[in-house]
Amino acid sequence: MIAEIFSFFYQFADVFAFLILSAAGLAIVFGMMGVINMAHGEFIMCGAYVTVGLVHAGFPLPLAQLCGTLLAALAGVAVEWCLVRKLYKRPLDSLLATWGLSLVVTQGMLLLFGSSTAGIGTPEGSFILGAYSFSVYRIVLFLAALGVLGGIYLIFMSSRFGVHARATMQNAAIAQATGVRVNRVYALSFGIGAGLAGLCGALYAPTMTLIPTMGAAFLVESFVTVVVGGANVLLGTAPAGILLAVIRTALNGWGGQIVGQIGMLLAVIVVIRVLPEGMSGWFARRSR
Repeated sequence: MIAEIFSFFYQFADVFAFLILSAAGLAIVFGMMGVINMAHGEFIMCGAYVTVGLVHAGFPLPLAQLCGTLLAALAGVAVEWCLVRKLYKRPLDSLLATWGLSLVVTQGMLLLFGSSTAGIGTPEGSFILGAYSFSVYRIVLFLAALGVLGGIYLIFMSSRFGVHARATMQNAAIAQATGVRVNRVYALSFGIGAGLAGLCGALYAPTMTLIPTMGAAFLVESFVTVVVGGANVLLGTAPAGILLAVIRTALNGWGGQIVGQIGMLLAVIVVIRVLPEGMSGWFARRSR
């Protein structure tokens, strides 16, 4: 009985970690900045490929993951400066531009690295409880997801940059009039979002085979989590991750992975219909 209960919570933690880690960067770029970043999956791919490449070159895994995260963040700053900067308040244009970037990067990676890249294997080993075997690294991913949520809260609620970022997202003109360097805030915020996407790829790189289209495996879950959470990343992302993880874990146990995926997407439709502003919008109304 204990093994079955632990198995449920272990699977919940695994799904929750996947949803939060894949959605955290998008929650900043899409939820806060209003940019529909269709290249989000390519930043995830960047973190994964850099991590695996550096591990093959002899780097320790944690250092390789840090490098993958930082390189994705720098790529995000470059993309914001070169492509996205002129497309704020133009969601359809930003969607098309980042979608085009996604296609270019995916095909470029296919030409450079081929259809797949050798993985590095899941570290940390496993442990047995009852009739079940559990990967220790999956628990590390869950702890990393909690750390990401805590880091986002500290950055955007307890720092000078966070005050400037929230002011810029609410009204850029007034923020600029008070001395905030709006362009720098946008670039850093986009870079943080891209870096979190790269962190997701870096963390999941040991668990999967790398292919140029791997970002698509994260894109659907990240978008539905952000949409259910709403515009406020600080209020909505974690509750959305918990809700969707509970639904998917329960349905996975009842009918398998496909049923769990379909059920989660149906739940998203229901939540959007009932709460069009997402869970953070509902929390905001309740607090008034």
